[in-house]
Amino acid sequence: MGNLRSEILFPVALLLLGIVAIILLTIPTKEMYAPPPDMYGIVLDAGSSHTSMYIYKWPADKQNDTGVVSQHSECHVKGKGISSYAGQPGAAGRSLEDCLKTATNEIPKARHRLTPVYLGATAGMRLLNLSNHHQCASVLEEVGQKIKSYPFNFKGAAILSGQEEGAYGWVTVNYLLENFIKYGFIGQWLSSGKPTVGALDFGGASTQITFVTQDNVENPENEMTLRLYGKNYRLYTHSFLCYGLDQMLLQLLAQVLKSQGYASSVSHPCYPEGHEVNVTLRSVFDSPCTTSQPTSYNSGATVTLKGTGHYGHCLGNMSEIFNFQNCPFSKCSFNQIFQPNVSGSFMAFSAFFHVHSFLERTTRITVNTPVKLEEATRALCNMSIKELSVAPDEISRLQNYCAASVFINLLLLKGYGFDEGSFPQIAFQKKAGDTSVGWALGYMLSLSNLVPAESISLRRALLPGAWVSLIVLFALLLVATLGLLAYQARRQQKNASNHC
Repeated sequence: MGNLRSEILFPVALLLLGIVAIILLTIPTKEMYAPPPDMYGIVLDAGSSHTSMYIYKWPADKQNDTGVVSQHSECHVKGKGISSYAGQPGAAGRSLEDCLKTATNEIPKARHRLTPVYLGATAGMRLLNLSNHHQCASVLEEVGQKIKSYPFNFKGAAILSGQEEGAYGWVTVNYLLENFIKYGFIGQWLSSGKPTVGALDFGGASTQITFVTQDNVENPENEMTLRLYGKNYRLYTHSFLCYGLDQMLLQLLAQVLKSQGYASSVSHPCYPEGHEVNVTLRSVFDSPCTTSQPTSYNSGATVTLKGTGHYGHCLGNMSEIFNFQNCPFSKCSFNQIFQPNVSGSFMAFSAFFHVHSFLERTTRITVNTPVKLEEATRALCNMSIKELSVAPDEISRLQNYCAASVFINLLLLKGYGFDEGSFPQIAFQKKAGDTSVGWALGYMLSLSNLVPAESISLRRALLPGAWVSLIVLFALLLVATLGLLAYQARRQQKNASNHC
């Protein structure tokens, strides 16, 4: 009987050892195989004031997975935005050459043809499209041809709508903060369980606000529903064209000139005392955003602007570029645009971050409440150009920080409706981790299908070929074990019959 038990237990033990071995083999280690090469993607953010190129990367075996895309590097194109080269054939394309050359050096040659390149143009090109559609189309065609001359997979150059710009920025913020999903310890992507964060973007020609809302969105143009990872997100989003930093400053200057009768010398209450500059009327009114221009004027005429650094007068002039009256909905932000109450946390980036950072560094006031924002803004606007010159790295923009701070005051508090309870929920950030915050990452994720609409399945730890090999090994081991058991059974039967 003892021999019979041992002869049966031996193949069973062999099978169990085989199963344990297979389980151990499914645990990935660095020694088993080297990670596959990274895949890359490029986005050219063609803004109104400048163009930036972002290179993203992700592991090649996780192309349809999520939570793995990171920023590899960025390159800032020298000069202004591509819209500024309208009417200058070849100039817009040439401006991209240095950054595109950088991309060819940084991305492995074997990945060049597999690397998608997207160019997205924002408010600067939207304005050019309004003023001169032909020139706008020529600039897009020109930059497209330039990108095609490089060894990448060009996916097209397009002008983003304001709604798209806001939504892609919102996707970027929440993707980087891992608010959509998280990676569980058992090797599965799970819902993060965290609320999403609203996005506040302040560019050169437009500003965007986007956030999830449960309120009724009274204007369908401000509503967008995104389905990500099997969950619907109902967004409120709006882009205010002409309310980016550069165009806002032009609107303000047009208002200052108008309030003083377009004189040849005017005082500018938002400029610091001691700052003086000459501008031509053409440079002020040659924009679709400056509608308050005089009926007739000499476009070549020069006006002298003298800074007076007066917070109250600056606030008064800035208020004139907003319209807080005649709301056709139950509630509005400004300019008769519907907006529900802000809710939840927000991330403010782009020029919001730069102005907020400068405000705190210069005044040494921690700006985390509406009261502190007004206090710091008032202190900044009362500084002379000499006092502001302690920040030499900002020398070319020093005269604009008072106006930018006053604008952010009005926009966030009176426009968007942030108050003592909601303002502290705004995080002013330039990056999340090592990745710059903006619409570019969300744009690439969406167009490259790296963010699926539906929830994703359990990740496999091994490559498909390894799984096939293990299944074959298990089948052979099972057949051998069953054969050994059958052989042992026949042998026992034979011995039993001989014994009889």
